[in-house]
Amino acid sequence: MNATKRLEIFRRLHEDNPEPKTELAYDSPFELLIAVILSAQATDVGVNKATAKLFPVANTPATIHALGVEGLSEYIKTIGLYNSKAKNVIETCRILVEQHGGEVPETREALEALPGVGRKTANVVLNTAFRQLTMAVDTHIFRVSNRTGIAPGKNVLDVEKALLKFVPKAYLLDAHHWLILHGRYVCQARKPRCGSCRIEDLCEYKHKTSDD
Repeated sequence: MNATKRLEIFRRLHEDNPEPKTELAYDSPFELLIAVILSAQATDVGVNKATAKLFPVANTPATIHALGVEGLSEYIKTIGLYNSKAKNVIETCRILVEQHGGEVPETREALEALPGVGRKTANVVLNTAFRQLTMAVDTHIFRVSNRTGIAPGKNVLDVEKALLKFVPKAYLLDAHHWLILHGRYVCQARKPRCGSCRIEDLCEYKHKTSDD
């Protein structure tokens, strides 16, 4: 895919949704961090239902840590893998209190040092909460990047690097949100909704075999 096509793709995505946002509910960088940790192998809708009960009770590292693993588990038990997530969140809260003054760090290294935080989670927080030029690649973005030809790659890190290289700079800050929403609602895994896709004429998927 050439630069002209990429520019037009993101121009259209921007035109349709000028200020894209994550579908996770949060009011602070810390709430976003916790929501993203909880969202692994879970839906945003499911996470939002849990945090809607949790955050009014505890929404700081100190207050969530005070709940303990068992106390926190009661709020998030509707989410998959909640036991391990509860342990990670409690330990993360302890580290934030003891090492970061209760604040969420703004560097990838410090974020990835927190339990339950990998590269993708760190990138989401850096991009969404702190507006840094990072690219969090989940299954939706990996699929859309490869299927459309925007930024092909054999693994998530390859796709991340390709997106940072190929997405037009004017659109890079919000590209994560546009691509994830496009993958979630239009360029779906089993049956992409090509007929109702705004970028169908620019996409390279139609030139490939139908089995993707």
